[in-house]
Amino acid sequence: MRDLGIYIHVPFCGKKCGYCDFYSVGYTRQTAEEYVSAVLRNIRHYGDTERKVSTVYFGGGTPSLLTSVQIGSIIDEIRNCFSIDEQAEITIEANPCTLSAEKLSELRNTSVNRLSIGVQSMIDSELKMLGRVHSAERAEQAVLDAHRAGFENISCDLMIALPGQKPDSLRYSAEKLTSLPIQHISAYILKTEEGTPFDCEDIKLRLPDEDGTAELYLEMVRLLEERGFMQYEVSNFARAGFESRHNCRYWKCEDYLGIGPAAHSCYNGRRFAVERDIAKFISDDVQQVTVTDESPCGFEEYAMLRLRLKEGLYLGDFPEHRADIERKLPPLVKDGYAETDGERVWLTPKGFLMSNSVIEYLVF
Repeated sequence: MRDLGIYIHVPFCGKKCGYCDFYSVGYTRQTAEEYVSAVLRNIRHYGDTERKVSTVYFGGGTPSLLTSVQIGSIIDEIRNCFSIDEQAEITIEANPCTLSAEKLSELRNTSVNRLSIGVQSMIDSELKMLGRVHSAERAEQAVLDAHRAGFENISCDLMIALPGQKPDSLRYSAEKLTSLPIQHISAYILKTEEGTPFDCEDIKLRLPDEDGTAELYLEMVRLLEERGFMQYEVSNFARAGFESRHNCRYWKCEDYLGIGPAAHSCYNGRRFAVERDIAKFISDDVQQVTVTDESPCGFEEYAMLRLRLKEGLYLGDFPEHRADIERKLPPLVKDGYAETDGERVWLTPKGFLMSNSVIEYLVF
């Protein structure tokens, strides 16, 4: 059976964060019910019992605003319409404020076996600046409650290069997070996305400069690896065996099917996207998609994605490009941006900081 991942975009938020440009709308019970019905219709439409689903990912938005019954019904429909792996990784993103002990126990009974909790910082002043509605104490309690509920695969988000952030405050958040019973950390550099409230001079003037951002990133890599969270992708760190199987699909050009407004797919030889419009998603019998690439995962795209992974690019995968890459490698290795063992090439943390430029030089 051909392997498949399924991504469900849940576009509801209790409050939109000022830095976020992901598609989301306000939550109402009625709209959520209509949305779930539309998701179930689309699962049935795409259903293929010849495809084995090994990962399911509920992203958002804030998927944990859905009830456990609604989450369970979506998982059950996937199980009915596809061949789901008994060991499938099933992840739900969650805001700490939506995770009561009771909700966590209910979620664990739905087959969800991985949580991705949007912590961002363990310092209350930073959380307030980011517009998060939870406190550091609430985030810690959510993790502890999840662990008690039986979750053995918990990821937390950490945001770095915040306005005015210094290495000491980053170190504090990293040490607090890694002392909790978690297995994975996604650590993102704050970017001011066009059109968001953070896209303003007040924020931009307080962001660390390029050198300051590099110092914070490299310090974060050092801290996390020192505490057993090894870097396996530009922004992702995990204890051994707890790398996100679903997210690795994206970087390895493996098939995934996206359902929901603003969801993207790489499925059956095409890339396509759903319009950012929940009303249209709800009203259409089947989600309408726009094809963005008729023949994805050629050499350039494949190499660009693989070089986001610490595992790197296997030179034997595209032998016709091997000599060109090997010719370009020596200065990158000499300057500490890349490493090679003769069969693979991979970027160092320093190289990840300059990944766009390094990859463009190597691949294009």
